[in-house]
Amino acid sequence: MRHVFIKAAASAGVGVLAFVTAQPTQADAPDRQPVRAAAESPAYFEMTDITHERFIVKLTKAADIEHAREIVSGETTDRPHLLARIVKRTAPYNPRWSYYANPDTTQFFDHATEVCDATIPYVEENLDEAGGAFLPGLVWCDWSSRLVREIPAP
Repeated sequence: MRHVFIKAAASAGVGVLAFVTAQPTQADAPDRQPVRAAAESPAYFEMTDITHERFIVKLTKAADIEHAREIVSGETTDRPHLLARIVKRTAPYNPRWSYYANPDTTQFFDHATEVCDATIPYVEENLDEAGGAFLPGLVWCDWSSRLVREIPAP
């Protein structure tokens, strides 16, 4: 019976993630200067969470980079947490961990479903289970995540 419940919860969680991670329409976005469409160099940010561990994220989308810089500078407190699909291998810019946040899937959020919440070290400790009932679809949304600073490109 527990197995059925876990599968049902995971399926429901993936459905909720689709809703939570949906991008707002232009009409929902506040009036702001248009973000440059031109490709920009990636930017790297140090993230921490309730465990005080450090994790490096690579951002490649101009809007994400701009938002991350606004968070770090204190210009905004909107959508302070990071959500992304994880990739189960080490990234050269984040060698301490056996996973990294896929920059193509990165988003910022205020609130997200519990099924994707896990701390940095908990993901590492349970990486072999990620993608199943734990972090369905490999979607990770550490509720206590926060960007601390921008760091130079490696």
